Amino acid sequence: MENLIRIEINDSSLLVKKGTKVSEIITKLNLDGKPLGVKINGELYDLDFVLNDSVKIDLIFPDSEDGLEILRHSTAHLMAQAVLQLFPGTKTGIGPPVENGFYYDFYRDKPFTPEDLEKIEKRMRKLSKEDIPIKKIILSKKEAIEIFREKGQDLKVELIEEKGGDEVTCYQQGDFIDFCLGPHLTSTSQIKYFKILSSSGAYWRGDEKGLRLQRIYGTAFFKKEDLDNYLHSIEEAKKRDHRKLGPELDLFSINEEIGAGLILWHPKGAIIRKLIEDFWKEEHLKNGYELVYTPHIARLDLWRQSGHTQFYEAMYPPMKIDEVEYEIKPMNCPFHIMIYKSRQRSYRDLPLRWAELGTVYRFERSGVLHGLLRVRGFTQDDAHIFCSSEQLGSEITNVIKLTLKILKTFGFKEYEIYLSTRPEKFVGDLKDWEKATNALENSLKKMELNYKIDPGEGVFYGPKIDIKIKDALGRAWQCTTIQLDFNLPSRFNLTFIGKDGALHRPFMIHRAILGSLERFFGILIEHYKGNFPVWLAPIQVIILPITEKTNDYALKIEDSLKKYGIRCETDLRNEKISYKIRDAEKNKIPYMVIVGEREKKEGNISLRVHTIGDKGKMELEKFIEMVINLDKNKSLEYII
Repeated sequence: MENLIRIEINDSSLLVKKGTKVSEIITKLNLDGKPLGVKINGELYDLDFVLNDSVKIDLIFPDSEDGLEILRHSTAHLMAQAVLQLFPGTKTGIGPPVENGFYYDFYRDKPFTPEDLEKIEKRMRKLSKEDIPIKKIILSKKEAIEIFREKGQDLKVELIEEKGGDEVTCYQQGDFIDFCLGPHLTSTSQIKYFKILSSSGAYWRGDEKGLRLQRIYGTAFFKKEDLDNYLHSIEEAKKRDHRKLGPELDLFSINEEIGAGLILWHPKGAIIRKLIEDFWKEEHLKNGYELVYTPHIARLDLWRQSGHTQFYEAMYPPMKIDEVEYEIKPMNCPFHIMIYKSRQRSYRDLPLRWAELGTVYRFERSGVLHGLLRVRGFTQDDAHIFCSSEQLGSEITNVIKLTLKILKTFGFKEYEIYLSTRPEKFVGDLKDWEKATNALENSLKKMELNYKIDPGEGVFYGPKIDIKIKDALGRAWQCTTIQLDFNLPSRFNLTFIGKDGALHRPFMIHRAILGSLERFFGILIEHYKGNFPVWLAPIQVIILPITEKTNDYALKIEDSLKKYGIRCETDLRNEKISYKIRDAEKNKIPYMVIVGEREKKEGNISLRVHTIGDKGKMELEKFIEMVINLDKNKSLEYII
């Protein structure tokens, strides 16, 4: 019996000999399909994995995320093989699967052109048809180094020297070999539905001072239909790209003379931002929050006490003012803490809910900056709650309720929710961690929300809930974070006087609902494709006189609309009405009020609705009432 181990697999429990391969066990099972690999203790392995301990095995099939990961990793290798055949002398870096696809990094003197990418994809299809076996081989570290050095693959040699053990795992398919842990498919013929997408620059091992590489991106699926759907979604995403629509709609810009990652909000974008901010403040005041404002800089000593100087890498170098070092703020938390410490707090004061639209600055490498989504200066919709242990559960529940209401008002009704629990290294008392984690989870259960546990992924200073919103294309965007913190209350010695007259440590909740106004605005642009609902549209109505003879009537209508706070303009240009309509449609203005001689005589309007078309004649008073109601109710529709 000492030579036997127990294997739990596919709802079966088997006793097998040590040294048995997974593939040998699978042949004895009555399976509907052929697995691609297995998952053991959270790690992916090949079917030839040798079992020496009792474990539970999860089979990986093509219709799973893990199955796609194996396919895409194998497709990355297929791409590298094609590149080396077409462009001898190219050095290979790394080629992992990533969300929605894969990439591979290469070093060569000439950049890859679009024509090169087409050749690479064509060669990949040829290699796929050749049905080349993909084999796992085990080499000594010395052997592996010799093989890759002989091939001129210096980057691989560097990786093997650093990461390789006494034995090194490699995968070989025909004339291509790669240092890789796998797992992979068993033949290139299993790779059928793939597409090379783009190329960009990258740095070897992420070091901006290091070797400049070229990264080729691609994707792969098991079904042609899935690939076609994904490629369609990519084309749709390009049409929605906020970096394209933002400047086209005159919402924002980024000017290199000012600096990368710093946003200029144009008047139309600024109006939308104001509407977002006003709604955000109103909802917070209704829910018992108080607003605070804090400076953009503070003495460096504050950030030393908070621990940011030791643990947070995205800070800018300090500046000296009157021989004292100051730091531009990367976060708002220490300021709110200092407001808390401005006087002794009592249990009667709690909970304290302080909210701030606070602008912060973080150093992001130029290579990761991305329009509004990754910037160097942004405004967080920040809030901090200081509460007692007894209040923790209800405060978390209230935060989730407020979050869902705000996100729903902006048109987001589908979410992915994650509860991140205690990591191996943490600060604070274990009982507090358990209480905080239970409070987070109980609130999710109480509200009957679907969520996933992300074990060990909490920050060292507390557990958290992350909420990702899904946009019109089904893409998930990280927005909301509800984070418990046992670190800062201790570092700053926060206390309150309890009912027993003794000093107690408050619980501190960090939370952001939208994340940052810049990033959320970028998401909104892409979600709506620039077709903002009436309550968010920078211009709600444009009045289009057909001829100059009706300009006076058009301006009279404009005055009437503005009296009710409706955001409107009149297009008085001496252009054909068809041209004015096309321009209004291009600018995605919800309503086009068209007035000619007949409308002027009858005292009404002709209405055209963006994305819908002509709605015919309408009384002006009825139109005004409709716009006011849609605006007031923050409706996502154009017509009621």
